[in-house]
Amino acid sequence: MTGAGRARGRELAYKMVAERDNEKYSFARESRLLIVAKARVWASEGWRVVITDQDGKAYAPPEFDQLSAA
Repeated sequence: MTGAGRARGRELAYKMVAERDNEKYSFARESRLLIVAKARVWASEGWRVVITDQDGKAYAPPEFDQLSAA
């Protein structure tokens, strides 16, 4: 299942990848607040989650507050 894609013909700004056991899901969103909220839920359910911003910087769950405050 993949939620990644483009919005109105441009690359989405934030990407999230969640992995657990042999499963991997990825999502992309324009809104950093929505991607952080989704990532926190997945992380709370035991998934290994990483968010990547438009500059390619990766954020693990302890760093999600940096994205929320931006």
